[in-house]
Amino acid sequence: MSHSTISLNTLLNRALINLKRSNELAPEIEAVPKDSAKRQCFALKSTCVGYQQVVHHQAHTLHYAIKGLGYLPLPLLESLVSYLGGPTSKQYLHADAHLRLILAINSKLKTPLELTPMPKLRERFAADAVAMQSPKVWQQTGDTLMNNIKRFRKKGEVSVRWTDKVIANADDGDMTIRCYQPDASTYRKTIKKGSVHNPDETVLLFFHGGGFCIGGIDTHHEFCHALSQQTGWPVVSVDYRLAPEHPAPAALKDCISAYAWLAEHCHMFGALPSRIVLAGDSAGGGLSTLIAQQLTAPAKQAWADLGEAGQDMFALLERLPQPLAQMPLYPVTDIETDYPSWELYGEGLLLDHDDVAVFDAACLKNSPLPRQHILNSPMLGDNSHVCPTYIVTSELDVLRDEAFAYAEQLKTHGISVRNYTVLGAPHGFIHFMSIHQRLGLETRKIIHGFASFVREVIREQGQLAA
Repeated sequence: MSHSTISLNTLLNRALINLKRSNELAPEIEAVPKDSAKRQCFALKSTCVGYQQVVHHQAHTLHYAIKGLGYLPLPLLESLVSYLGGPTSKQYLHADAHLRLILAINSKLKTPLELTPMPKLRERFAADAVAMQSPKVWQQTGDTLMNNIKRFRKKGEVSVRWTDKVIANADDGDMTIRCYQPDASTYRKTIKKGSVHNPDETVLLFFHGGGFCIGGIDTHHEFCHALSQQTGWPVVSVDYRLAPEHPAPAALKDCISAYAWLAEHCHMFGALPSRIVLAGDSAGGGLSTLIAQQLTAPAKQAWADLGEAGQDMFALLERLPQPLAQMPLYPVTDIETDYPSWELYGEGLLLDHDDVAVFDAACLKNSPLPRQHILNSPMLGDNSHVCPTYIVTSELDVLRDEAFAYAEQLKTHGISVRNYTVLGAPHGFIHFMSIHQRLGLETRKIIHGFASFVREVIREQGQLAA
């Protein structure tokens, strides 16, 4: 929902108001026996129709409302999708009715991005993204007596703490990073609370998506929390500067500065400088691929195009350690070539042609670099020495095929690449990880797969060193 100028809360409110006015579903409800479990599920319709507007995003009302829709009986869900003019199961074979209903609500009430000022768009996206997240990922242990009362956790579930720090961005201004740390005491009772437990000696640096224009550490908090909880690694999420106020390559420079900070301070997380892994989604996935490239084969002439500041950045890149691995999720890798997925999925989904055009103009219009430049498009640079890559793609995504092309380019250079495609998933699906059952399972599988991939890289490096 990252691109809608009407908040998701408003979309749901309007859709449910329309449902109140519709009696088309009554015959289907009456056809179900009154004493059956299926009939009881229809009671959820009343709950959804009674849905109240979100007053503040941290109430997480959207999380419960949208998740609740998924428990409606299939005939009712399909009727809702049809009523809103949403996609059919024949159009999107691998997308279930719950997901198609979410897409239908978005498509029905979407307003073009160019009609909303960017600051307002950021505010709405942040409110929606956080309101869809599970409230439990915003709870952490603290110093007060109530916060230290042990909360119920599933067996084997790891508690995660986080704190925000301010570091310097590429132009010596302030930049916030959020540092996630698994609580060592949840691994073993003998480990002191608050101590570092990082047997892989690995730390993950994350770059959020949002077309280089929206998004932040809050909008991707749930996913970063899950990354740390499932892998057992510390995670550092970067709140880089956004366009159009800060056009390309400001975001890239800020993320390189964050990498440099982490390389210097990784001991705080029990990690080695040689075991920094990268990850990011959408625009953040593109940043991951660019940084992985520039840390292994920095382009001297490309940085010289930025004058003295660019030359300083090139010198910094030459001094930094190379990343261990990367996980770009549905990344931006080629800003010029039209791939088949551009036509297949460019309309009616969460990221469409018009959205890309708005973000593209905001990011590149006032950039000091030409559009077709190595520092704007990962496919143009030298990817022959990029770190092992676990690339995640969405089936229903306008960017899908350029991610495939990037993976194939790496394979031609003999780089270890693993590609995981989520069938029936739209661009930005990680925002649905706690409100859509299957996408939640897929997200957990992706994190587990990447952790296994990284540990395999560590083992192979250890064998080579021996």
